[in-house]
Amino acid sequence: MPRPAMLAAALAPALDAPRAEPRPQEWERFTRRDWAALAAGTPPALTEAEFAALCGVSEPVSFAEVTETLTPLACLINLEVAAARRLAADKAAFLDRAAEHRPFIVAIAGSVAVGKSTLARTLRFLLARWPDHPRVDLVTTDGFLHPNRVLEQRGLMHRKGFPESYDLRRMIRLLADAKSGLEVQAPVYSHLAYDIVPGERQSVRRPDILIFEGLNVLQTTAASVVASDFFDFSIYVDAETADIEAWYLERFLLLQRTAFRDPASYFHRYRDLPRAEAEAMARDIWRRINLVNLHRNVAPTRERARVLLSKRSDHAVGEVLLRRH
Repeated sequence: MPRPAMLAAALAPALDAPRAEPRPQEWERFTRRDWAALAAGTPPALTEAEFAALCGVSEPVSFAEVTETLTPLACLINLEVAAARRLAADKAAFLDRAAEHRPFIVAIAGSVAVGKSTLARTLRFLLARWPDHPRVDLVTTDGFLHPNRVLEQRGLMHRKGFPESYDLRRMIRLLADAKSGLEVQAPVYSHLAYDIVPGERQSVRRPDILIFEGLNVLQTTAASVVASDFFDFSIYVDAETADIEAWYLERFLLLQRTAFRDPASYFHRYRDLPRAEAEAMARDIWRRINLVNLHRNVAPTRERARVLLSKRSDHAVGEVLLRRH
């Protein structure tokens, strides 16, 4: 049986294949300039200092991303929220019953290291400053990973982030309850410990908008109900594979100099690796795990999103694609 490294090397040519371009008849394309013009004159809802605090440690994104990309996106989502509320009110009136409070759920998908978390945090901040929907919560799918002890028992530690490493039943149950207007408790994941935090829960108290972010949010399974059944709007963060790999390596090396220094870090043992060895290890992890997962499980869900944010090598969004139907 071939070793994982040999298998990854054998698969590399296929995994490095160019991304299939979205079919033009299904998508409307916007250059960065044209997209920014849609919200021209709309003042940014946060300051440069606030945005800097929301950015990931390895994402050198300028404040222009807020005014040129994220503000128009927030405006579009706001229109969708308003339309959903009108429809809910009209339906309740037709059925002669009181309108129920149900959160508008926004999904954010994309590869490891592509910038989903920064987008989710910033979008949450922007949307919460809209007077019509000030309560915005953010839940990540990391909390639905099986604990490390379970992954170890099942031989899945090397497949963390793959569909089988998640408690999908628990994830679906939380989404169903939240969409029904119930208060829910989401499990919490520690990136420092690289594991679920036992007994810790995040309260989600009937928000106006719920942002649900993670690798697997748009994936389908053989189950009769999937996560995307509960989404009102979805975003896929895209980039060239070579760029994502470079960002992943940059992040690993930065964490080696920072978070890995903490004795509580799962990766503390790698803190003093020489740079060449650290780069080789990060590249191996990327090729053997994250790249395989991206091409087999994550990237194929791109066509299911309502909006594609296509990033350039400098982390900035260069093009926006909006699904026509």
